[in-house]
Amino acid sequence: MQVPSEIKVKGRSRVLEVAWPDGTRYQLPFEYLRVYSPSAEIRGHGGGEGKLELMKENVRVLRVEPVGMYAVRLHFDDGHDSGLYAWDYLRELGAEYDRKWARYLERCEKLGYERKPPAA
Repeated sequence: MQVPSEIKVKGRSRVLEVAWPDGTRYQLPFEYLRVYSPSAEIRGHGGGEGKLELMKENVRVLRVEPVGMYAVRLHFDDGHDSGLYAWDYLRELGAEYDRKWARYLERCEKLGYERKPPAA
């Protein structure tokens, strides 16, 4: 398990920047992190894709809290803070962003939900 070398909250651009010792760097949008929260509330306790989170276009990360040497807890402005983002999961979210984001958009479309652009 590799530990990130740096984690930055970029509020203006609404991304969490995660850098790794091997030089890999990911820009993870707040909305993406929120809809893919690893919490049991979102992911469920069984298999499958978990709960589809909607209306998170304007969510913000207020704080990043270290949890031991293995994860961070993200505190979102909608009150959600129960997911622990383990280093391996953060790496997965970065590496699989295109596929996971496309799947999220597909699920929204199938439900008939039209995402709104984030407020300025």
